[in-house]
Amino acid sequence: MAEIRLDRCPLSMEDIDVCFSSDVPLVATCRIEVIMENEPSLQVEGITPQSREIKAAQIAEKRLCRAIEAGARYVDVELEAPKQMSKRVRGMAHENGTVFIRSYHDFERTDSFEALKALVEKCRYHGADVVKIVTMAHSQEDVDRVMSLYDWDAKENGTGRLIAFCMGDAGRESRLECLRRGAPFTYAALVAEDAAAPGQWPAADMAKAVYGDFRFVGSCSVPGMENEDSAVTALQMPSSKSFAQRAIIAAALADGVSHLRGYTHCGDNDAAVDVARAIGAEVNMDGNELTIKGIAASLGSVALPELHVGESGLLTRMMLPLMAQLSETPVTVTGEKTLLERPLTGASEIMEAFGAKVKNASGASGPEQEGNCLKVPFEVTGPLSAGRAEVSGKHGSQLISGLLMALPFAGRNSSLIVHEPKSIPYMFITLEVLKKFGIKIGNEMLGGRDFLESDGDWSLCTEMVFKIKGGQMYKAADIDLEGDWSAAANFLVAGAIFGKAELQGLDTTSLQADLSIMDILMDAGASLSQLDGEKGNITVQRAPLGAFSVDASNCPDLFPVISVLAAFCQGTSRIAGVGRLANKESDRAGAILEMMSQMGFSADIEGDELVVHGKPLAQRLMEGSMPKGGHYSSHHDHRMVMALKVAGLGAESPIIIDDEACVAKSFPGFLEMFGRLCNN
Repeated sequence: MAEIRLDRCPLSMEDIDVCFSSDVPLVATCRIEVIMENEPSLQVEGITPQSREIKAAQIAEKRLCRAIEAGARYVDVELEAPKQMSKRVRGMAHENGTVFIRSYHDFERTDSFEALKALVEKCRYHGADVVKIVTMAHSQEDVDRVMSLYDWDAKENGTGRLIAFCMGDAGRESRLECLRRGAPFTYAALVAEDAAAPGQWPAADMAKAVYGDFRFVGSCSVPGMENEDSAVTALQMPSSKSFAQRAIIAAALADGVSHLRGYTHCGDNDAAVDVARAIGAEVNMDGNELTIKGIAASLGSVALPELHVGESGLLTRMMLPLMAQLSETPVTVTGEKTLLERPLTGASEIMEAFGAKVKNASGASGPEQEGNCLKVPFEVTGPLSAGRAEVSGKHGSQLISGLLMALPFAGRNSSLIVHEPKSIPYMFITLEVLKKFGIKIGNEMLGGRDFLESDGDWSLCTEMVFKIKGGQMYKAADIDLEGDWSAAANFLVAGAIFGKAELQGLDTTSLQADLSIMDILMDAGASLSQLDGEKGNITVQRAPLGAFSVDASNCPDLFPVISVLAAFCQGTSRIAGVGRLANKESDRAGAILEMMSQMGFSADIEGDELVVHGKPLAQRLMEGSMPKGGHYSSHHDHRMVMALKVAGLGAESPIIIDDEACVAKSFPGFLEMFGRLCNN
């Protein structure tokens, strides 16, 4: 990041536009007293000191507001600035998402601790998001008083909202020490000759003191620490298995030949291909394109006593209602590995709402009591009865998606009312795929006043209503499969914490729930950019990271990697939706807490929230609190392996994972691609 001194740099308004549109996080600063001294228009004879100050404030305001509009990440206004000018700049900053810094400088001395506290409180009173206090130190006692502000302010306001250090030779080390105390960033000169105040470090010396020989991923932009090859190779993301699995099954059910472009192998996708073949579709592959000749499915058109779904939870729940519709005789659904231990909570009740029966292959049936929970293998007997049914969505969207795919085969129209819907974006992915294959389903989202006033916030939706016309047939389609945001999240977090990453093959208009990683990273303060439209390459690079709060109920697959992100964000982050982590490939909530504790991170579960007390990379490096290495369990969960690899980029010693191979379930090429990121 960089501070741009608009009082010293001869920039036109157009120059400011160009400068602050940079992807690098920039601080816009414009000191009124410097403008009064240097601005040629204010040096004319006859102008009074009062008029000179008023005009200087107007110039500063105009430049700062222009920088904010152009994209400044931070704007710095000195405490002595005129009240109305400060108020207008603050308003502009908050309208544009710019962090408002209120600063105080004393170039002569360091006041008493009580006076310093009063200055911090005054800055907060005047709307500071971050307070900056810089004084001249003549002794270690002066420095100690300023450094004491951190402990006091943390108790009063939380960490990460204070930058305090001293000028002068006595205060030189405080410019480094402030990072250890929790300052979001500190100040250094590009080179020694450009020092803006006594005691300021050259950037290369500061970087060496903070980061030592730490190796960043991608291209490092720290002065004096650049990689030999500054170019970052864009990483091609695999296809979304959420889209791919739905599209493969829809193409298998269709009348005609479909082409799915952009397909990439993984365990779950290949299991969907096997299912398509098992129900009678012809599937061929040419490079990354699947050609599928469908079976023109209709009620009772599939005669199949047993169906194997691999380890895919989505495939299991989709095929449950589909096999009830397509087979005239009972079908046993089998699976493998972690799927055999994952209960299908709520499945029996939802299927029975439409007249179908499902029971464990061992013969257990009826209400899902303890010891009688539905699991793979199970037997399903159909058909689904058309009509109106109300079901609970609190256990997820996958079985709902299966119903949406199966009910169009019914002879009559159906209405499906889903209470407490979860993972809503995935239901819309299902509707999007079905639409491409000629299936039309009406839908409506309902909720209380909060939902209505939110303009459709998924997290506030309390009910979804689907209107499904019976007697529909699937039609062949040619579609391009989207890149996978679940996979991308790991590389984006790695770049945001540890350096830089550039990804390609993603669509920022996607319905995928894990697109939320972009919002989470922006809330945390990461530097993100995208060129060439909604499908252009996405670049993320390090920037000061602060705590965030997010409801991840609709994107539970992000939990492991954003818990690692939170550990490197200054302050306390809260991630809601822990209840959605049950019945994944592992007890994912327990696995995350185990990982965080073993690494030495501070994290707890409070109700439905994962609470993480984080520290930024620089502070962790300086105080020696980087993640601890050693032997870690993946719990045979592909998402945990990916999160462990990301955290391992900063580990004190190597992190050894017991089952890295399980990433093949969703992303067989992950380890190789992650290695390329590290070697860029």
